[in-house]
Amino acid sequence: MSSHEREVSVSPVAIRLGFWCATIAVFTFVVYTICFIAILLSSPVFTWTTVADYVAYVEAYGGPLRALAQASMLVFSLSFVVLLHSIHEVTGTERRILPRISISFGSLFAVTIGIHYFAQLSAVRINVLAGETEGLQHFVQANPYSILSAINMLGWTIFLGLASLFVAPTFSVAKPERVIRLAFLMNGLFCLAGGVGYVWEITWLIFVTTTLGMGAAVLVGAAALARWFRRLDRRR
Repeated sequence: MSSHEREVSVSPVAIRLGFWCATIAVFTFVVYTICFIAILLSSPVFTWTTVADYVAYVEAYGGPLRALAQASMLVFSLSFVVLLHSIHEVTGTERRILPRISISFGSLFAVTIGIHYFAQLSAVRINVLAGETEGLQHFVQANPYSILSAINMLGWTIFLGLASLFVAPTFSVAKPERVIRLAFLMNGLFCLAGGVGYVWEITWLIFVTTTLGMGAAVLVGAAALARWFRRLDRRR
């Protein structure tokens, strides 16, 4: 579907929501990246052993950066759902089923990672500060195979991957939509490959796909979407 055809019947609210949510997505991923690099440079990498070791690590190297990174991803998940709704609104009738399916998977993505990050920012943090650590190993993000970490990875790999793959064909192969389409396709593949790496404990695959690949694909795709929605708004 051409950009001109999209412009004819699209609500300005949908376009502006799309622009701002895409902008928020870029901003939150930039914040997360800065926090991630700063944590790596300011403290040793923590390898999960026991809850006691984790508490000692938090006491020695804890700070606001980890919480800021978690909060930024929580905000990203919410903006992503609204972004998908905006894409749905600018999609022609013949293709609207695709972003509608994507919204379903995107909502599951937001719920799963939202539960995870909210628990880290609230219950886990409060229990660590209070010294109540019994059973906490099943909920701490630092434990890569805790219950909540598995739920979090389900969101980032399966649900985000499927949401990306279903929404990608909504965009044409012509410029300027080609970049958005390719970014969503690559993100979907990276996410699903990361899920395989997580299930089979292939650490390098998880890092390459869900840290490097997904991060780059989301940043490129969100930036391209923000520019695209802005262009639609100006031409409306």
